[in-house]
Amino acid sequence: MSETFYALLPDRAVIRVSGPDRVSFLQGLVSNNIETISAEKSGYGALLTPQGKFLFDFFVYHQDEDSLLIECERGENGERAAELFKKLRMYKLRAKAELSDITDSYDVIAVFGKDALSALSLDATPGATAHMADGIKAVDPRLAEMGARVLLPKNALTEMAAIGAEESDIETYHQMRVSLGIPNGSEELEIEKSILLENGFEELGGVDFKKGCYMGQELTARTKYRGLVRKRLLPIKIDGPAPDAGTPIMNGDKEAGIIRSVHGDHGLAMIRLERVEGDAELSAGDAKITVSVPDWVQLPENAA
Repeated sequence: MSETFYALLPDRAVIRVSGPDRVSFLQGLVSNNIETISAEKSGYGALLTPQGKFLFDFFVYHQDEDSLLIECERGENGERAAELFKKLRMYKLRAKAELSDITDSYDVIAVFGKDALSALSLDATPGATAHMADGIKAVDPRLAEMGARVLLPKNALTEMAAIGAEESDIETYHQMRVSLGIPNGSEELEIEKSILLENGFEELGGVDFKKGCYMGQELTARTKYRGLVRKRLLPIKIDGPAPDAGTPIMNGDKEAGIIRSVHGDHGLAMIRLERVEGDAELSAGDAKITVSVPDWVQLPENAA
């Protein structure tokens, strides 16, 4: 039996960027190389403060020869998408690019499970993209094990049944996500505080160190080339009463990290690498915490 599931992601929004300057406009702002986005390749990146701290992360898709689509956080009442839209409009200046919020026109869907990519006829290459029923299907640009992201016009969910996908729910999707160590924007990243390389953006294809300048580039590059990464966002297993996000993780009387999110008995935490070496016994509240390092994570050589 095929193991292909899908979950609607109502917490996502879609912004269209069109016009002749759409690529050059975004290229000067986004951490990844927008010039590589095509009908066959989607991407992942972030918009940072001028000081290099996290503001927004998002996916970028090629819609047609004149338009790119940005799939981003919507926020509880649409505020995160509205803030990104406002920020992009502020930086647009005289660029020949038009912005429009088309969230109401699309369903954003996560397709996951061990057969998800084959059901969608996609190669297991992060970012691999093709059209689907006047929409877009793409292998998650961060990690192929995450499955695919699909943008479908409203009222086209019959396409999910057509590929044999079984309906799931957003919480099941997020449990899978945190078990793989993948952040979900401001749920785990602190706005105006988080640094990309502490949150896996290099390994997850969210930063291009060879492209030209973009806003916040200096801190990102300095963090990499000076080896300044001493903390990492990593998956945790929780044994006991689930602590709240924001609860410190302790190694004896020393703080070893802080929980960023909890989904079921798993979560993500920002971990101080030097505090979890060896057989560290970690706890948060009344729960025992076990930290794991996914295969895709590249820790500094002097870290555990």
